[in-house]
Amino acid sequence: MIEIAEADFDDPGLTVFLQEHLDDIAPTGPQESQHALDVGALRGPGVRLWVARDGDVTVGTVALAALAEGHEELKSMRTAPARRGAGIASRMLNHVLQDAEGRGVNRVSLETGSMDFFAPARAFYRKAGFTDCPPFGSYGADPNSVFMTLALRPSV
Repeated sequence: MIEIAEADFDDPGLTVFLQEHLDDIAPTGPQESQHALDVGALRGPGVRLWVARDGDVTVGTVALAALAEGHEELKSMRTAPARRGAGIASRMLNHVLQDAEGRGVNRVSLETGSMDFFAPARAFYRKAGFTDCPPFGSYGADPNSVFMTLALRPSV
C-alpha cells in the first residue's frame, strides 16, 4: 500500500532516490538547463517535500517551493522507474495540489525539459490540467525548458 508523507531527511534511502533523479536527468541537456533541486535545496526554507513509500521502499517524491504569495513551483516529481504507470505520480500530484489549495495557494507552476526524455512528463501534466506558460520566477526563456501552470482557484 502506497503512503505519502512529509520527507524524513535522515532516511538514507531518500538521499539515494533523490540522487538517482539528478543522475537520470544529467545526460538530457546542458547543466544550465537543469533545474532539479538537490537534497540540500530541498531542505531549504519555503520547500515542502513529500515521499511516496511502499512499505520501507521509496517509490516517489514530489516537492512544492514557494515562489510568491499564492504561487508555488512543483519540484522533484519522480516515480521509481520500475513503478511508473501504477498511478503513484497521480496520487502524489493530487496530494500536493490539495495541500497547496488548503494553504491558500492560487497557482502551481513547473519547469520540465523540452527533450523527448520528458515527453511522458509533459503529457502527464497536461492531462492533469497544466497549460504552457511563459517563464516564471527566476527562469528565463530556454529552448531546453517547457513551463507550465495550473490555476487552483481564482486569484483574489
